Amino acid sequence: MRRWLTGVALGAVVALAATGCTKPAGTDGDLVDDWASMAAPAVFTPGSGTCHGQPQEVGYLSAYAPVDCAQPHRAETLHVGALAEATGARPPAVGSKGMRAAFGECDREARRTLGGDWRGARIGLTVVLPSPQAWTGGARWFRCDVHELRGLDTPVPVRRTDSLAGALDGSSPLRHGCFNARTEGDEVTEMVAVKCTAKHRAEFVGLWQAPKSSWSEFLENPTRSHRGCRSAVARYAKLPDDGNLQYRVGTIFYHPSEGEWRSGNRSVQCFLWISDRTLTRSMKGAGTGLLPIN
Repeated sequence: MRRWLTGVALGAVVALAATGCTKPAGTDGDLVDDWASMAAPAVFTPGSGTCHGQPQEVGYLSAYAPVDCAQPHRAETLHVGALAEATGARPPAVGSKGMRAAFGECDREARRTLGGDWRGARIGLTVVLPSPQAWTGGARWFRCDVHELRGLDTPVPVRRTDSLAGALDGSSPLRHGCFNARTEGDEVTEMVAVKCTAKHRAEFVGLWQAPKSSWSEFLENPTRSHRGCRSAVARYAKLPDDGNLQYRVGTIFYHPSEGEWRSGNRSVQCFLWISDRTLTRSMKGAGTGLLPIN
């Protein structure tokens, strides 16, 4: 729109010149050299610290309607960054160098602003890119949006009326804790969050950073993820990280989606799992007395 208006203004100057109009007496007769130059068309950039009615994956200008975070919303922009060396014809695709760089920056900024790692809590992170049309017009920004999730197995954004900034400071109710795992055979079908003082059989113990590999290689080797999560259990529960650990406690893990994996998220969520009895306290620092060899 601004480019079109600029074109009309310049066209008007040409029309004046064609009619033979001149500058007032006492000037040099040049119609344009004493005029201030036109400003370059400004490219829209969204603001940080704003909230939105619904999460987005593409930042269409027509859908940009930020609200105060005290008003009902389901997404929040914690940070807006700039894509360096982004010269392609379209916004960066999933798994591209540009998307990995944007995700890495969003991950760091989210952890800093939230006060903890979002992957250890009911919080989702989305990298929002400009629309293809905005990209063609010169937009090179990316938004780091977060949203509270209803549950571990129900990634539905929750309606909020306050900011998530600092939400993970201290003992936050958003942090993953204890769960009852519903299973079918060897498959976990749902993890239901409960208080750690209630009867439960599973507990979140932390994250394991998987080594770099292809998505298919990661999926084909679940044993490596269980082994990595057992080490996370050992640190959390103060247990020896040895060959007997698998006889003390089982493990459950949740992995990133393929798109997240290809864009740089290698964090696996790890849970300890007790199959033969129920617990009524957290196993943090429990030691070998509460988690004996079976």
